[in-house]
Amino acid sequence: MREVFLPFALPDTDEAEVLAVAEVIRSGWLTTGSKVREFEAAFAERVNAKYAVAVNSCTAAMHLALEALEVQPGDRVLTTPYTFAATAEVIRYMGAHPVFADVRPDTLNLDMNAVAAVLTKERVAAIIPVHLAGEPAELTVLSDLAHGTPIVEDAAHALPTQLRGRMIGSLSDFTCFSFYATKTLSTGEGGMITTDDEARANRCRMMSLHGISRNAWKRYTAEGSWAYEILAPGFKYNLTDIAAALGLVQLSKLDKMWRRRNEIAARFDAAFAARPELQIPSRDRENQHAWHLYMLRVDNDRIVGGRDALIEALRKRNIGASVHFIPLHLHPYYRDTYHFKPDDFPVATREFRREVSLPIYSRMTDGDVECVIEAVFESLDTLRA
Repeated sequence: MREVFLPFALPDTDEAEVLAVAEVIRSGWLTTGSKVREFEAAFAERVNAKYAVAVNSCTAAMHLALEALEVQPGDRVLTTPYTFAATAEVIRYMGAHPVFADVRPDTLNLDMNAVAAVLTKERVAAIIPVHLAGEPAELTVLSDLAHGTPIVEDAAHALPTQLRGRMIGSLSDFTCFSFYATKTLSTGEGGMITTDDEARANRCRMMSLHGISRNAWKRYTAEGSWAYEILAPGFKYNLTDIAAALGLVQLSKLDKMWRRRNEIAARFDAAFAARPELQIPSRDRENQHAWHLYMLRVDNDRIVGGRDALIEALRKRNIGASVHFIPLHLHPYYRDTYHFKPDDFPVATREFRREVSLPIYSRMTDGDVECVIEAVFESLDTLRA
Protein backbone atom coordinates (compact mmCIF):
# COMPACT_ATOMS: atom_id res chain seq x y z
CA MET A 1 0.00 0.00 0.00
CA ARG A 2 1.16 3.54 -0.74
CA GLU A 3 2.78 5.12 2.33
CA VAL A 4 2.26 8.81 1.47
CA PHE A 5 -1.16 10.20 0.56
CA LEU A 6 -1.58 11.01 -3.15
CA PRO A 7 -3.70 14.19 -3.41
CA PHE A 8 -6.58 14.25 -5.84
CA ALA A 9 -5.04 17.22 -7.68
CA LEU A 10 -1.85 19.29 -7.63
CA PRO A 11 -0.76 22.18 -9.88
CA ASP A 12 2.28 21.61 -12.10
CA THR A 13 4.57 24.47 -11.09
CA ASP A 14 8.32 24.81 -10.87
CA GLU A 15 11.05 27.43 -10.67
CA ALA A 16 9.82 29.15 -13.84
CA GLU A 17 6.60 30.22 -12.09
CA VAL A 18 8.56 31.31 -9.02
CA LEU A 19 10.84 33.52 -11.14
CA ALA A 20 7.91 35.00 -13.08
CA VAL A 21 6.08 35.96 -9.90
CA ALA A 22 9.28 37.33 -8.34
CA GLU A 23 9.78 39.54 -11.38
CA VAL A 24 6.31 41.02 -10.94
CA ILE A 25 6.84 41.58 -7.22
CA ARG A 26 10.15 43.34 -7.86
CA SER A 27 8.49 45.55 -10.48
CA GLY A 28 6.36 47.16 -7.78
CA TRP A 29 3.15 46.68 -9.83
CA LEU A 30 1.15 43.82 -8.33
CA THR A 31 -2.43 44.34 -9.49
CA THR A 32 -3.94 44.50 -13.00
CA GLY A 33 -1.40 45.90 -15.44
CA SER A 34 0.73 45.12 -18.45
CA LYS A 35 1.29 41.48 -17.48
CA VAL A 36 -2.47 40.87 -17.54
CA ARG A 37 -2.71 42.39 -21.03
CA GLU A 38 0.16 40.19 -22.17
CA PHE A 39 -1.59 37.11 -20.78
CA GLU A 40 -4.86 38.06 -22.47
CA ALA A 41 -3.17 38.46 -25.84
CA ALA A 42 -1.29 35.17 -25.57
CA PHE A 43 -4.39 33.30 -24.43
CA ALA A 44 -6.56 34.71 -27.22
CA GLU A 45 -3.97 33.60 -29.76
CA ARG A 46 -3.77 30.13 -28.21
CA VAL A 47 -7.52 29.48 -28.53
CA ASN A 48 -7.95 31.37 -31.81
CA ALA A 49 -10.20 34.06 -30.32
CA LYS A 50 -10.12 37.72 -31.28
CA TYR A 51 -10.50 39.02 -27.72
CA ALA A 52 -9.74 37.75 -24.23
CA VAL A 53 -10.58 39.38 -20.90
CA ALA A 54 -8.81 38.11 -17.79
CA VAL A 55 -10.85 37.92 -14.60
CA ASN A 56 -10.52 36.40 -11.15
CA SER A 57 -12.60 33.24 -11.76
CA CYS A 58 -14.68 31.36 -14.29
CA THR A 59 -17.68 32.31 -12.17
CA ALA A 60 -16.89 35.97 -12.79
CA ALA A 61 -16.39 35.23 -16.48
CA MET A 62 -19.83 33.67 -16.87
CA HIS A 63 -21.48 36.42 -14.82
CA LEU A 64 -19.91 39.11 -17.01
CA ALA A 65 -20.90 37.24 -20.17
CA LEU A 66 -24.55 37.10 -19.10
CA GLU A 67 -24.43 40.78 -18.12
CA ALA A 68 -22.99 41.70 -21.53
CA LEU A 69 -25.83 39.74 -23.16
CA GLU A 70 -28.29 41.82 -21.12
CA VAL A 71 -29.96 38.85 -19.48
CA GLN A 72 -32.83 40.30 -17.46
CA PRO A 73 -34.55 39.42 -14.18
CA GLY A 74 -37.16 36.79 -14.87
CA ASP A 75 -35.41 35.50 -17.99
CA ARG A 76 -34.77 31.79 -18.32
CA VAL A 77 -31.38 30.33 -19.17
CA LEU A 78 -30.90 26.72 -20.24
CA THR A 79 -28.06 24.67 -18.79
CA THR A 80 -27.18 21.26 -17.38
CA PRO A 81 -27.84 20.03 -13.84
CA TYR A 82 -24.65 17.94 -14.03
CA THR A 83 -22.18 20.67 -13.14
CA PHE A 84 -20.61 22.68 -10.34
CA ALA A 85 -22.49 25.38 -8.44
CA ALA A 86 -21.12 28.28 -10.49
CA THR A 87 -22.86 27.39 -13.74
CA ALA A 88 -26.34 28.00 -12.39
CA GLU A 89 -25.59 30.53 -9.68
CA VAL A 90 -24.47 33.12 -12.24
CA ILE A 91 -27.95 32.82 -13.76
CA ARG A 92 -29.42 33.64 -10.37
CA TYR A 93 -27.01 36.58 -10.02
CA MET A 94 -28.90 38.13 -12.95
CA GLY A 95 -32.26 37.47 -11.34
CA ALA A 96 -32.89 34.92 -14.08
CA HIS A 97 -33.91 31.29 -13.65
CA PRO A 98 -32.03 28.13 -14.67
CA VAL A 99 -33.85 25.69 -16.91
CA PHE A 100 -32.19 22.28 -16.81
CA ALA A 101 -31.99 19.67 -19.56
CA ASP A 102 -30.82 16.16 -18.79
CA VAL A 103 -27.45 14.77 -19.88
CA ARG A 104 -26.22 12.00 -22.13
CA PRO A 105 -25.53 8.73 -20.32
CA ASP A 106 -22.12 8.37 -21.98
CA THR A 107 -20.30 11.74 -21.85
CA LEU A 108 -22.61 13.34 -19.23
CA ASN A 109 -22.69 16.47 -21.39
CA LEU A 110 -26.03 18.03 -22.35
CA ASP A 111 -28.29 15.63 -24.24
CA MET A 112 -29.29 17.46 -27.41
CA ASN A 113 -32.59 15.61 -27.58
CA ALA A 114 -33.39 16.88 -24.10
CA VAL A 115 -32.30 20.38 -25.13
CA ALA A 116 -34.56 20.25 -28.18
CA ALA A 117 -37.48 19.17 -25.98
CA VAL A 118 -36.89 22.10 -23.62
CA LEU A 119 -36.62 24.61 -26.46
CA THR A 120 -39.96 23.53 -27.91
CA LYS A 121 -41.59 24.58 -24.63
CA GLU A 122 -39.35 27.34 -23.27
CA ARG A 123 -38.12 30.67 -24.54
CA VAL A 124 -34.63 31.11 -23.15
CA ALA A 125 -32.35 34.15 -23.11
CA ALA A 126 -29.11 32.15 -23.29
CA ILE A 127 -27.74 28.61 -23.19
CA ILE A 128 -24.77 27.52 -21.04
CA PRO A 129 -23.31 24.16 -22.10
CA VAL A 130 -20.58 22.57 -19.98
CA HIS A 131 -17.65 20.66 -21.46
CA LEU A 132 -17.63 18.14 -18.65
CA ALA A 133 -14.20 16.82 -17.61
CA GLY A 134 -12.75 18.23 -20.84
CA GLU A 135 -14.91 16.41 -23.42
CA PRO A 136 -16.55 19.02 -25.68
CA ALA A 137 -20.30 19.37 -25.77
CA GLU A 138 -22.02 19.04 -29.14
CA LEU A 139 -21.73 22.71 -30.04
CA THR A 140 -22.59 22.33 -33.72
CA VAL A 141 -25.89 20.60 -32.93
CA LEU A 142 -26.55 23.03 -30.09
CA SER A 143 -25.99 26.03 -32.34
CA ASP A 144 -28.51 24.66 -34.84
CA LEU A 145 -31.05 24.10 -32.08
CA ALA A 146 -30.43 27.55 -30.58
CA HIS A 147 -31.58 29.46 -33.68
CA GLY A 148 -29.54 32.51 -32.68
CA THR A 149 -30.00 32.25 -28.91
CA PRO A 150 -26.64 33.28 -27.39
CA ILE A 151 -24.37 30.47 -26.18
CA VAL A 152 -22.00 30.97 -23.24
CA GLU A 153 -19.68 27.99 -22.91
CA ASP A 154 -18.68 26.90 -19.42
CA ALA A 155 -15.20 25.77 -20.42
CA ALA A 156 -13.84 25.51 -16.88
CA HIS A 157 -12.65 21.98 -17.74
CA ALA A 158 -11.90 22.54 -21.41
CA LEU A 159 -8.33 23.71 -21.91
CA PRO A 160 -6.95 22.54 -24.31
CA THR A 161 -10.09 20.89 -25.69
CA GLN A 162 -10.73 20.61 -29.42
CA LEU A 163 -14.01 19.94 -31.19
CA ARG A 164 -13.34 18.32 -34.57
CA GLY A 165 -9.93 19.99 -34.69
CA ARG A 166 -11.16 23.45 -33.58
CA MET A 167 -10.06 24.88 -30.26
CA ILE A 168 -12.72 25.52 -27.66
CA GLY A 169 -12.52 29.27 -27.15
CA SER A 170 -13.79 30.81 -30.38
CA LEU A 171 -16.87 28.78 -31.33
CA SER A 172 -19.67 30.62 -29.47
CA ASP A 173 -20.73 34.08 -28.33
CA PHE A 174 -18.62 33.67 -25.18
CA THR A 175 -16.32 31.01 -23.78
CA CYS A 176 -15.41 31.08 -20.09
CA PHE A 177 -12.32 29.35 -18.68
CA SER A 178 -11.13 28.57 -15.16
CA PHE A 179 -7.58 28.79 -13.81
CA TYR A 180 -8.42 27.47 -10.35
CA ALA A 181 -5.72 25.53 -8.50
CA THR A 182 -6.89 22.12 -9.76
CA LYS A 183 -7.33 23.07 -13.42
CA THR A 184 -5.21 22.17 -16.46
CA LEU A 185 -3.76 25.70 -16.36
CA SER A 186 -3.58 27.21 -12.91
CA THR A 187 -3.06 30.71 -11.56
CA GLY A 188 -4.37 29.72 -8.13
CA GLU A 189 -7.58 31.65 -8.74
CA GLY A 190 -8.44 33.14 -12.10
CA GLY A 191 -10.44 32.93 -15.28
CA MET A 192 -10.75 34.18 -18.83
CA ILE A 193 -13.55 35.29 -21.16
CA THR A 194 -13.00 34.88 -24.90
CA THR A 195 -15.18 36.25 -27.66
CA ASP A 196 -14.96 37.54 -31.22
CA ASP A 197 -17.28 40.48 -30.45
CA GLU A 198 -15.26 43.62 -29.68
CA ALA A 199 -18.14 45.57 -28.13
CA ARG A 200 -19.01 42.73 -25.79
CA ALA A 201 -15.37 42.22 -24.86
CA ASN A 202 -15.12 45.92 -23.99
CA ARG A 203 -18.27 45.66 -21.90
CA CYS A 204 -16.87 42.71 -19.96
CA ARG A 205 -13.57 44.49 -19.41
CA MET A 206 -15.26 47.63 -18.14
CA MET A 207 -17.66 45.77 -15.86
CA SER A 208 -14.84 43.66 -14.45
CA LEU A 209 -13.41 46.76 -12.73
CA HIS A 210 -16.28 48.72 -11.19
CA GLY A 211 -17.77 49.85 -14.50
CA ILE A 212 -15.03 52.45 -14.83
CA SER A 213 -14.13 53.71 -18.30
CA ARG A 214 -11.54 51.74 -20.27
CA ASN A 215 -7.97 51.44 -19.02
CA ALA A 216 -8.96 52.43 -15.51
CA TRP A 217 -6.05 50.36 -14.25
CA LYS A 218 -3.65 52.89 -15.83
CA ARG A 219 -4.72 55.75 -13.57
CA TYR A 220 -1.77 55.11 -11.23
CA THR A 221 0.78 54.90 -14.06
CA ALA A 222 2.74 57.67 -15.76
CA GLU A 223 0.43 57.67 -18.77
CA GLY A 224 -2.74 57.54 -16.64
CA SER A 225 -5.00 60.21 -15.21
CA TRP A 226 -6.68 60.68 -11.84
CA ALA A 227 -9.91 61.49 -13.67
CA TYR A 228 -12.23 58.60 -14.44
CA GLU A 229 -15.88 57.96 -15.20
CA ILE A 230 -18.17 55.27 -13.83
CA LEU A 231 -20.26 54.18 -16.77
CA ALA A 232 -22.21 51.40 -15.01
CA PRO A 233 -22.33 49.75 -11.57
CA GLY A 234 -19.71 47.11 -12.19
CA PHE A 235 -17.94 44.41 -10.22
CA LYS A 236 -14.53 43.70 -8.71
CA TYR A 237 -13.48 40.85 -10.96
CA ASN A 238 -10.05 41.88 -12.28
CA LEU A 239 -7.06 39.53 -12.39
CA THR A 240 -3.71 40.58 -10.90
CA ASP A 241 -0.35 40.77 -12.66
CA ILE A 242 0.94 38.21 -10.15
CA ALA A 243 -1.67 35.70 -11.33
CA ALA A 244 -1.08 36.63 -14.97
CA ALA A 245 2.63 35.95 -14.60
CA LEU A 246 1.75 32.45 -13.40
CA GLY A 247 -0.66 32.11 -16.30
CA LEU A 248 1.90 33.02 -18.94
CA VAL A 249 4.32 30.36 -17.72
CA GLN A 250 1.54 27.80 -17.44
CA LEU A 251 0.37 28.64 -20.95
CA SER A 252 3.85 27.95 -22.32
CA LYS A 253 3.68 24.48 -20.69
CA LEU A 254 0.08 23.74 -21.63
CA ASP A 255 0.72 21.24 -24.41
CA LYS A 256 3.35 19.38 -22.40
CA MET A 257 1.02 19.16 -19.40
CA TRP A 258 -1.84 17.97 -21.62
CA ARG A 259 0.29 15.24 -23.20
CA ARG A 260 1.08 13.88 -19.75
CA ARG A 261 -2.59 13.90 -18.73
CA ASN A 262 -3.44 12.13 -21.97
CA GLU A 263 -0.80 9.47 -21.24
CA ILE A 264 -2.23 8.89 -17.78
CA ALA A 265 -5.79 8.64 -19.14
CA ALA A 266 -4.64 6.05 -21.69
CA ARG A 267 -2.92 4.04 -18.96
CA PHE A 268 -6.06 4.13 -16.81
CA ASP A 269 -8.23 3.10 -19.78
CA ALA A 270 -6.00 0.13 -20.52
CA ALA A 271 -6.06 -0.98 -16.90
CA PHE A 272 -9.75 -0.53 -16.13
CA ALA A 273 -11.53 -1.35 -19.40
CA ALA A 274 -11.63 -5.10 -18.68
CA ARG A 275 -13.02 -4.78 -15.15
CA PRO A 276 -16.76 -5.58 -15.19
CA GLU A 277 -17.32 -3.38 -12.12
CA LEU A 278 -16.08 -0.28 -13.98
CA GLN A 279 -17.02 1.90 -16.94
CA ILE A 280 -14.21 4.03 -18.32
CA PRO A 281 -14.89 7.59 -19.49
CA SER A 282 -16.64 7.91 -22.84
CA ARG A 283 -15.49 10.35 -25.49
CA ASP A 284 -15.52 11.03 -29.21
CA ARG A 285 -12.14 10.08 -30.68
CA GLU A 286 -12.45 12.87 -33.26
CA ASN A 287 -12.16 15.41 -30.46
CA GLN A 288 -9.31 16.31 -28.11
CA HIS A 289 -10.23 15.68 -24.49
CA ALA A 290 -8.52 18.03 -22.01
CA TRP A 291 -8.54 15.40 -19.23
CA HIS A 292 -9.20 17.82 -16.43
CA LEU A 293 -11.00 14.89 -14.80
CA TYR A 294 -10.87 11.13 -15.18
CA MET A 295 -14.44 10.12 -14.35
CA LEU A 296 -14.95 6.41 -13.77
CA ARG A 297 -18.38 4.94 -13.18
CA VAL A 298 -18.96 1.86 -11.11
CA ASP A 299 -21.56 -0.89 -11.16
CA ASN A 300 -22.97 -0.50 -7.67
CA ASP A 301 -24.51 -3.98 -7.82
CA ARG A 302 -21.05 -5.54 -8.10
CA ILE A 303 -19.47 -3.60 -5.20
CA VAL A 304 -20.41 -4.03 -1.55
CA GLY A 305 -21.31 -0.55 -0.39
CA GLY A 306 -21.18 0.81 -3.93
CA ARG A 307 -19.34 3.91 -5.10
CA ASP A 308 -19.02 5.45 -1.65
CA ALA A 309 -17.33 2.35 -0.28
CA LEU A 310 -14.85 2.40 -3.16
CA ILE A 311 -13.88 6.00 -2.41
CA GLU A 312 -13.36 5.16 1.26
CA ALA A 313 -11.30 2.11 0.34
CA LEU A 314 -9.09 4.26 -1.88
CA ARG A 315 -8.67 6.80 0.92
CA LYS A 316 -7.52 4.04 3.26
CA ARG A 317 -4.93 3.16 0.63
CA ASN A 318 -3.75 6.80 0.55
CA ILE A 319 -5.32 7.66 -2.80
CA GLY A 320 -7.35 10.84 -3.06
CA ALA A 321 -10.58 10.54 -5.04
CA SER A 322 -13.66 12.70 -5.49
CA VAL A 323 -17.12 12.85 -7.06
CA HIS A 324 -18.11 15.13 -9.95
CA PHE A 325 -20.77 16.32 -9.46
CA ILE A 326 -23.78 16.20 -7.17
CA PRO A 327 -26.37 17.38 -9.73
CA LEU A 328 -27.77 20.79 -8.96
CA HIS A 329 -31.41 19.69 -8.85
CA LEU A 330 -30.55 17.51 -5.83
CA HIS A 331 -29.16 20.41 -3.77
CA PRO A 332 -31.52 22.01 -1.24
CA TYR A 333 -31.54 25.47 -2.81
CA TYR A 334 -32.55 24.36 -6.31
CA ARG A 335 -34.69 21.47 -5.08
CA ASP A 336 -36.72 23.72 -2.79
CA THR A 337 -36.81 26.85 -4.94
CA TYR A 338 -37.88 25.07 -8.12
CA HIS A 339 -39.54 21.99 -6.59
CA PHE A 340 -37.25 19.57 -8.40
CA LYS A 341 -37.39 15.84 -7.82
CA PRO A 342 -34.56 13.36 -8.49
CA ASP A 343 -36.51 11.78 -11.35
CA ASP A 344 -36.90 15.12 -13.15
CA PHE A 345 -33.43 14.48 -14.60
CA PRO A 346 -33.07 10.72 -14.27
CA VAL A 347 -29.82 10.27 -16.20
CA ALA A 348 -27.99 12.90 -14.15
CA THR A 349 -29.33 11.42 -10.92
CA ARG A 350 -28.47 7.83 -11.83
CA GLU A 351 -25.00 8.49 -13.18
CA PHE A 352 -23.96 10.73 -10.28
CA ARG A 353 -24.57 7.82 -7.94
CA ARG A 354 -22.06 5.74 -9.91
CA GLU A 355 -19.31 8.31 -10.56
CA VAL A 356 -15.86 8.48 -8.96
CA SER A 357 -13.02 10.71 -10.16
CA LEU A 358 -9.44 9.49 -9.89
CA PRO A 359 -6.30 11.66 -9.63
CA ILE A 360 -5.06 12.83 -13.04
CA TYR A 361 -2.52 15.62 -13.28
CA SER A 362 0.77 16.16 -15.04
CA ARG A 363 2.91 16.03 -11.88
CA MET A 364 1.94 12.40 -11.32
CA THR A 365 4.83 10.00 -11.81
CA ASP A 366 4.54 6.58 -13.42
CA GLY A 367 4.78 5.21 -9.90
CA ASP A 368 1.85 7.37 -8.80
CA VAL A 369 -0.23 6.09 -11.70
CA GLU A 370 0.57 2.49 -10.82
CA CYS A 371 -0.34 3.14 -7.19
CA VAL A 372 -3.78 4.40 -8.26
CA ILE A 373 -4.37 1.37 -10.48
CA GLU A 374 -3.25 -1.07 -7.80
CA ALA A 375 -5.38 0.65 -5.16
CA VAL A 376 -8.47 0.47 -7.40
CA PHE A 377 -7.89 -3.23 -8.11
CA GLU A 378 -7.26 -4.06 -4.45
CA SER A 379 -10.33 -2.12 -3.38
CA LEU A 380 -12.54 -3.82 -5.95
CA ASP A 381 -11.30 -7.24 -4.90
CA THR A 382 -12.00 -6.46 -1.26
CA LEU A 383 -15.47 -5.07 -2.03
CA ARG A 384 -16.58 -7.67 -4.58
CA ALA A 385 -20.28 -8.41 -4.10
